[in-house]
Amino acid sequence: MSHGHGLGTANECKVSMLWNWYTIDACFLSSSWQITTNGAFAATCIGVILMVVALEALRRIGKEYDAHVLREFQARLAALSASSSEQAETGSTTVTFKVSPVQQLVRSVIHALTFGLAYIVMLLAMYYNGYIIICIIVGAGLGKFFCDWMTVIVVSGGKDGNACVGSKATGVEEASVCCG
Repeated sequence: MSHGHGLGTANECKVSMLWNWYTIDACFLSSSWQITTNGAFAATCIGVILMVVALEALRRIGKEYDAHVLREFQARLAALSASSSEQAETGSTTVTFKVSPVQQLVRSVIHALTFGLAYIVMLLAMYYNGYIIICIIVGAGLGKFFCDWMTVIVVSGGKDGNACVGSKATGVEEASVCCG
């Protein structure tokens, strides 16, 4: 019984749960994603980079959509405050806004797409292929560069002359603390 590959038979997938540098005959996610040529491997690397850039874009879209919904709430609050005399009498009011079902559906779809793509990237990393891991890192760097420019609002010229970094920073995970 021969375990060699005869003419006309497909090569077996090279899959390893240990660090590897396989190119030809490497398989990713399924046997149908088997690399048979150097060109196919280059296309896979480019595809992985673009997949991670898309993941970073989806993360940014989620942040931007949430910021858009928040701006809508703030506009509604400003309209309510302008028409309400209660705030002038008591000094403060509490208003609770909740996203609409359509807004929550959009938020959920964005989250599900981001979550699903992140899992696919994680599964690709679990093949421990050095080239693919490098492509994931490159994609993350390019995604951050192209999709997540940091913007910070700085207010200057206050009573004490100090500059204050506003809390409306985008592109950073942590909330900025404004001087008080």
